[in-house]
Amino acid sequence: MESSPATTTPVLILDYGSQNTHLITRRVRSLSVLFLCISGTSPLSAIASLNPRAIILSGGPSSVYSPFDAPSFPDGFIEYGEEKGVFVLGICYGMQLLVHKLGGVVRAGEKGKEYGNKEIEVMGKSLLYGENGGREKVWMSYGDEVVRLPEGFEVVARSVETGTVAAVEDITRRLFGLQYHPEVTHSPDGMKKLERFLFEICGIERGRWKMEDTVGDDDHVICALSGGVDWTVAATLVHKVIGKRLHCVFVDNGLLRHEEKERVMEIFNNHLHLPVTCIDASEQFLDKLRYGEEKRKIIGKESISVFDSFAQELEYKLGKRPAYLVQGTLYPDVIESCPPPGCGRNHSHTIKSHHNVGGLPKDMKLKLIEPLKLLFKDKADEIFIKAIEEEGLYDTIWQAGVMLPNSKTVGVQGDQRSEGNPAILRAVTSEDGMTADWHWFDIKFLDEVSVKITNNVRGVNRVPMDITSKPPATIEWQ
Repeated sequence: MESSPATTTPVLILDYGSQNTHLITRRVRSLSVLFLCISGTSPLSAIASLNPRAIILSGGPSSVYSPFDAPSFPDGFIEYGEEKGVFVLGICYGMQLLVHKLGGVVRAGEKGKEYGNKEIEVMGKSLLYGENGGREKVWMSYGDEVVRLPEGFEVVARSVETGTVAAVEDITRRLFGLQYHPEVTHSPDGMKKLERFLFEICGIERGRWKMEDTVGDDDHVICALSGGVDWTVAATLVHKVIGKRLHCVFVDNGLLRHEEKERVMEIFNNHLHLPVTCIDASEQFLDKLRYGEEKRKIIGKESISVFDSFAQELEYKLGKRPAYLVQGTLYPDVIESCPPPGCGRNHSHTIKSHHNVGGLPKDMKLKLIEPLKLLFKDKADEIFIKAIEEEGLYDTIWQAGVMLPNSKTVGVQGDQRSEGNPAILRAVTSEDGMTADWHWFDIKFLDEVSVKITNNVRGVNRVPMDITSKPPATIEWQ
């Protein structure tokens, strides 16, 4: 198949709410390919502005035929891809979305749903699978199935168990689809499929992107430091990449604890060896602060004002104005301040704005770098494991951990409605890992763990426990 020369434009994922979306991102970035993730309902102008070479449509919990909650790519998306020569790969919901929007038929699975390790039969020669047919083990997770393809599509693989469509191609329009998850380790050849799609089908060059490429070779970066773990980790990561071109700022906004400024600066200077400038802006902040939701936005606005002033000072010293601002934004900050990716909503109830998300002014002069933006803290996992150790159960349990799926749950915290994420406890006993049973904890132990997690981990408002044995489930979720 002919394709235009590869460029350094990013691979883009449109996120429709799959818990594996960010796993796909990690997998592709591990191949040294720049990969960006945006909401699946983003306008066409936002997609076109990124000039992607390839687009991946993620999975998601919705049904494409639902008239109420089915998120979709924007009108003109297919025509844009054809005109610009963009390659599109739909995964699970993403494949069904392509089929549905182009005139095919998707409906609730009549042959039964498929979850977990399954076999597919490759029908023969295809771009996705190469010259030969045969069988492959894959990780399935679907309740709907494709029953009729749009014109131009061809079935290239089916489920051995049910005969359900497992992979499709429309070579002319550069459209491809997989009904299973190639990004998880339970699909042994899944990474080969992603590599084949990116490098052989799309013609993207290997190894063209490195983390250092996020900023130019001589660009300078300002990093906002709050004294917390998130921001300090972000600063340390960026400092390792660009060295002396990083200029950290710790702002005294007048709201710090007693001697907090001195303690924080001592850690930065003497232990972490980060280049930090402390700016006393307490009068500026206290003069403008108000209570409630407005307060957070004022903090954001005044913080950016301080950073802009600092950038001007650096420009005078260096002869070059810093172009970027590093922040330690975490994923819970994003979901509390914005609609969740792929939710199909342009606006949702704001639990609270974060001064580093919802409080930022629209006319920022500095471009943002947020290396932790799609990460959760592992504090929930730490609380669970520590409780197991204190209960004397550490050597009894084969494996334990906390799962943080990318799904929403409604709660009530502080007499207010909250939208957070569940932290799902998983602990199993086993002899060899081939089979496993869930561990029976004392109910008082579970109650204490639940209270500690919901009280101490921001963005979590529910703590269920996975009580599924292996089989039918695996020990890990992915």
